Amino acid sequence: MTRATTTIPFHNLTFMDDIAKLRDIEERWTRFLKRFRREAQEADLAAGKITEEDLVPLYNLIDETDRRRIKRRAMRLLERAHSKTGMYHLSEENRARLTPLRGGLPVAKITTEHEADEIAAALHAEMPWMGPATEAVWHGLRASAREGLPGVRFNPLVLAGSPGIGKSFWARRLAHHLNVPTTKIEATGEPAAFSIVGLQKGWGSASPGKLVQTVLRDRHAGPLMIVDEVEKADEVYSNKGSRHTLTDALLPLLERMTAREWQCPFFQIQMDMSWVNFVLTANGRKGLPAPFQSRCVVLDLPELTPEQLRQFAIAEGTRRGLPEPALQALVDVFDCGAISNARLSLRTVSRMLDRAETLAHRPMLN
Repeated sequence: MTRATTTIPFHNLTFMDDIAKLRDIEERWTRFLKRFRREAQEADLAAGKITEEDLVPLYNLIDETDRRRIKRRAMRLLERAHSKTGMYHLSEENRARLTPLRGGLPVAKITTEHEADEIAAALHAEMPWMGPATEAVWHGLRASAREGLPGVRFNPLVLAGSPGIGKSFWARRLAHHLNVPTTKIEATGEPAAFSIVGLQKGWGSASPGKLVQTVLRDRHAGPLMIVDEVEKADEVYSNKGSRHTLTDALLPLLERMTAREWQCPFFQIQMDMSWVNFVLTANGRKGLPAPFQSRCVVLDLPELTPEQLRQFAIAEGTRRGLPEPALQALVDVFDCGAISNARLSLRTVSRMLDRAETLAHRPMLN
């Protein structure tokens, strides 16, 4: 597992501490002007330029015209200060939500090609039937190390294959070996376009997308985004009839040049999303939008065999630390043919492992 990181700027914001509030500036300037005029009066009195009868009372040294002038100048000062931050248009609450970006964010780095080899080998040992996907990532990791990139990059992948062969599970294991956070979108279960990039203000449910939420929560600029069943994503129409699709949302993020200057719809600020890597899954190429096929590496993955599932169950059970009796009982299920071919899937095995793990750690009753 890689632990080397590089900190990148990620944004074009300027964080300024202790920007005064308008009322505080007004009060400070009012006190200063009142003191200045009082001292000037006292100096004129001492010099004989005015008499005691000419003295203006303290409460009359500042009039309404002075207060309006002070307020105008204080507002101009604050406008200039806030405009330099790049967050002038945001509420105080949303500015606070962006504080994790202060000082830039880390991205995972592959330091040597040997490290890339180790990651690919570990991933292949866990799920050998996902070899084409592992090989595609392996080439990207080696190139990242060879070119001395500050972070990890590989071509966006579309994993096309039957349900239950472990496409999403493979992506999560990849993130584990890269030591990067993940965020997952179900293209069929939610308006995927909005879930990924967020909704701009003006919509009833305006919020940042899952990608930005992950970046802010984990304070990491290079998460792995998983989009499941991308070929089934629906179109979404606003009340005004404008069309929003998953393709529209993802294409600027899949292109490295545009992702480097990506504009968040909710916060309306520029973010460097060029270090985000994408794994999209599909049950087949049918229905897969052409822009995805032209910008991603589309891999057709084979079916799982019973023996591959058996080997996965053993390896995954060992990795989870299942005791030998529980592991043997799991293997016996395969050996006795208790699972029919119709039920063979990585999801089935994962549930069996979860059940075995729960039972193995359940306290024994006397």
